[in-house]
Amino acid sequence: MATKKIPERMCVCCRQMLPKNQLIRIVNTPDGVVVDLTGKLNGRGVYLCKTKACLNKALKNKGFVKQHGFSLETVAHELENLVEE
Repeated sequence: MATKKIPERMCVCCRQMLPKNQLIRIVNTPDGVVVDLTGKLNGRGVYLCKTKACLNKALKNKGFVKQHGFSLETVAHELENLVEE
């Protein structure tokens, strides 16, 4: 039996390729910015490492809003609960 390929995605902060299940997906939906725990929501999504350093970098980066079209400040509290130390 063939082994199943695990998809990899890139973290928007550290630009490191990691397996999709080790990243947090944040989606810009018509209703607003949402943390996608299932990975199946429609909308423009970005991936972020589950590290405190990447979260802080994404929150402080003013170019993030310009580049991706949305801000993480609305879901910052939810993201802080998901990241590891």
